[in-house]
Amino acid sequence: MGKKGKPLGIDIGGSGIKGAPVDLEAGDLAEARLKILTPKPATPDAVAEVVDQIVDHFADRTGGSPIGVTVPAVVIRGTVLSAANIDPSWRGTDAEALIKEHTGRDVTVLNDADAAGIAELHYGAAKGVQGLVILTTLGTGIGTALIHDGRLVPNSELGHLEIDGYDAEDRAASSVKEREGLSWSEYVERLQVYYDTIEKLFSPDLIVVGGGISKDSEKFLPQLTLRCPIVPALLRNQAGIIGAAHLAVERSKGKSKG
Repeated sequence: MGKKGKPLGIDIGGSGIKGAPVDLEAGDLAEARLKILTPKPATPDAVAEVVDQIVDHFADRTGGSPIGVTVPAVVIRGTVLSAANIDPSWRGTDAEALIKEHTGRDVTVLNDADAAGIAELHYGAAKGVQGLVILTTLGTGIGTALIHDGRLVPNSELGHLEIDGYDAEDRAASSVKEREGLSWSEYVERLQVYYDTIEKLFSPDLIVVGGGISKDSEKFLPQLTLRCPIVPALLRNQAGIIGAAHLAVERSKGKSKG
């Protein structure tokens, strides 16, 4: 395996694949991330080759450390069960085995919103919060992560709740605000319906809102009326990389104990 270095987090998105070594003490990137455009078509082998390029780029700083990789999909025990913004051929792919074959590293693969949730739990807005925390990422769609008493409940997919006959993300994702030219007040109306439903179904102790639009959180979060607090995510677009690296190290420790 070689010498240990900083763990590597890699975030596979529809347009770009981003990676960086992570300082798990600070909960931050250890150096500037490398971004490579997502190949088209984004087949498993083509994406795994890009992941390998990122691993090679940071090899001197990461040694034989484990890598964590996020995908915009449902992931169960390393196998991808859905495909959003990546090629349909990902369905049924053992992504952990494939990426390990390409990189020679121990690999943990998880859903991208789950990775962001883990990062916010350990380093961000959900740190120290007891009970149920729901993270939502407002972007092209709506990603979600459920964390109960510090433990992730994976693959929640609450962006696909059916509300008033619509898939929730088809009405309330930030991409819809842009596409339909909604004002902030019009968008807040849609978010209110969405978060009312989340609150009614799950009674969370805290809702954390991530995604690119969270940088404008003061324009919409204060307008929402909910029982529980709703706050912006702190780690923004670095959350997936940080959360993936964190989980990879935790899993690696578990294997070594076993």
